[in-house]
Amino acid sequence: QVQLVESGGGLVQPGGSLRLSCAASGSIFSHNVAGWYRQAPGKGRELVAQITTGGSTDYVDSVKGRFTISRDGAKSTVYLQMNSLKPEDTAVYYCNVLRFGSASLSWGQGTQVTVSS
Repeated sequence: QVQLVESGGGLVQPGGSLRLSCAASGSIFSHNVAGWYRQAPGKGRELVAQITTGGSTDYVDSVKGRFTISRDGAKSTVYLQMNSLKPEDTAVYYCNVLRFGSASLSWGQGTQVTVSS
């Protein structure tokens, strides 16, 4: 069973930056589409960024130009660089492998991102 471990969250002021990391056992990210999701209080989980094995990326409109997803295949780690953070980015962030457009692995514990002054 592949385990996903997210880290890098924290409390940051509006306009600040954070870099999230997601480590997976094995080389799962080298061979699959990887994605970052988030779940804000009282809301459903949404996919905010994804990266293909070829390096193509896609983002939800609300984070375009501010977030960057990347992958280190050798370390089987996926990153999410988040800049110009806004209070509405506050959520628990999760990573996963996407198959047929949906998350396919058991969720990790996530990492809390709080944007507040």
